Amino acid sequence: MSGFETGPHPNRRTLLLGAAGALGMATFLPAAGWGAGVSSQQDYPPNWPPVEPYGDADTRKDLEPRGDNSRVLDLELRSRDQELGRVWIRDTYVNRFVVDGQEVYVATGTTKVASRPGAAPWNDGIFLWIADSLDGPWKLVDTTEIRPDAEKGKVWSPEFVGENEPDRTVVAPWQRYAGEGDEKRGDVWAPEVHHFRGTWYIVACMGDHSRKVGSFLLKSEGGIAGPYRVVRGNLDKPFGELNPGTPDGIDPNVYYHIDGGIYAEGDKAWLVLHNDLYAEFEDDMEDIVQKTNLPKFGQTRYDREPYLEGAHVLKHEGKYYLMHAAWNKKTRPGGTVRQAYTREGERHQYDAIIAVSDHFEGPYSKRWTAGIGAGHNNLFVDGDGQVWATFFRNPAAGYWADPSRVDDAAVAGVVRVEWTGPEGNRLYVERRG
Repeated sequence: MSGFETGPHPNRRTLLLGAAGALGMATFLPAAGWGAGVSSQQDYPPNWPPVEPYGDADTRKDLEPRGDNSRVLDLELRSRDQELGRVWIRDTYVNRFVVDGQEVYVATGTTKVASRPGAAPWNDGIFLWIADSLDGPWKLVDTTEIRPDAEKGKVWSPEFVGENEPDRTVVAPWQRYAGEGDEKRGDVWAPEVHHFRGTWYIVACMGDHSRKVGSFLLKSEGGIAGPYRVVRGNLDKPFGELNPGTPDGIDPNVYYHIDGGIYAEGDKAWLVLHNDLYAEFEDDMEDIVQKTNLPKFGQTRYDREPYLEGAHVLKHEGKYYLMHAAWNKKTRPGGTVRQAYTREGERHQYDAIIAVSDHFEGPYSKRWTAGIGAGHNNLFVDGDGQVWATFFRNPAAGYWADPSRVDDAAVAGVVRVEWTGPEGNRLYVERRG
C-alpha cells in the first residue's frame, strides 16, 4: 500500500480530446456533468454514471489495459525464465521511492519454480527487480554479496532457514516447508516492498498449502537486497486472528487473514489485510498495536458481498482510495447474461474495484469498476505525477485461462490511471479519449 501524498499532475486527456471526443463522452454523463458549462471540472475526464444495480460489473472495453495505455515490464530473466522468454509472475507489485535523493522503482510478485505450472503448492521465495525509471532497464537486485552461492535477486525464501540464529529469525517455524518430494508444501504470495523511515520492509503472505496461512513482515538489516529477518510479531504466527472465512479444503486452525500490505502516512504505518481489516504498527515496526479484534474499514457493501482479495490503499489529492480484487462472474438469470461481483456464477475477469473516502478508515463510497482484468494489484505514482496500476492477467480461471490467451497471462504489467478531478474523485484505467 502506498502512503505517500501525491500532487497534481498534467491532464493529458484534455489535450487529446477534441470537440467530437467531448461530445462522444458526454453521452455517458448526467446533464450537469463534464462539458456542461464553464467549470474547473472541464479540465478532467468524466465520471461514468454508476452501473445499476449496485454490484454489477462495468464491462466497457475502455477499462481494460490496452496497447495504448499499458506496457509489460521487461524484467531481467533468471535461468528458469529462459524457456518462456519472460518472467512468469502473479500479483505484480511496482512502486517508486526516493532514497538519498535518488529515484528507485521496485518490482516483485508471486513467482514459481521452473518445474511447476504455478506457484502452488510450493515455490521458492521472493525476488526483487529495481530500475531508475519505468522504462528500465529492470535488473535483479544484487544479492551476491549476501549469498554468493544463491540465485541472484532472491531476497527471502523458506530455504534460508539455516541462517536462523538464537536472536535473529530469518524463517519462522510456521514458514518452513512441510513434506518432501511430491508432498512438498509452502508457497509465499503477493509480496510488497516499502521504504519507511529509512528502512526497507517486505510484507507478504504464506499461501494455502503452507504450515500456517497468513501475512507477515520482513525487515531489512541492510539495503533493499537485505538481509531480511522476520519481525517479532510473526515469530509464532501470522498477523491477526484466525480467519473464520477459511476456503474449502484448508484447515481452519491454521488460516489467518491473507494479502497483507502496508499503508504509511507521515511517521505512522498501518497493516492492511483482506478484505476489511487494518491495524496500526508499533513504532518500531516489530508488531501491530492491536493484536485481536482488528478494526474494519467502513465500506459500502454489495447486497451479497463476494470474496474480495488484495486490499490496497492510496492517498491521492487528499482522498483515500480503497481498492479490492473481485471476480466479475457471469450468471444467466432468466436466460439473460449478468456480469457482477457476486458469490455465484462463472468466473470471467479478475477486476480492480475502488471506493473513495475523506478518511483512511472510511466511510468509503460505493465501489466502481476501475480496471477490467487488473485485479490484485497496487497503485503508485511515478516521478512525473502520473498514477499507474499494476496488472498480471490472472491465469487461474476465466478470460486469461482460455488456452488461446494463457500464454500471455501472468505478466508484470503496468497501466496508466486517470483521475477525474476534485469534483469527480475517481480513478480509472486510462480510457480512450
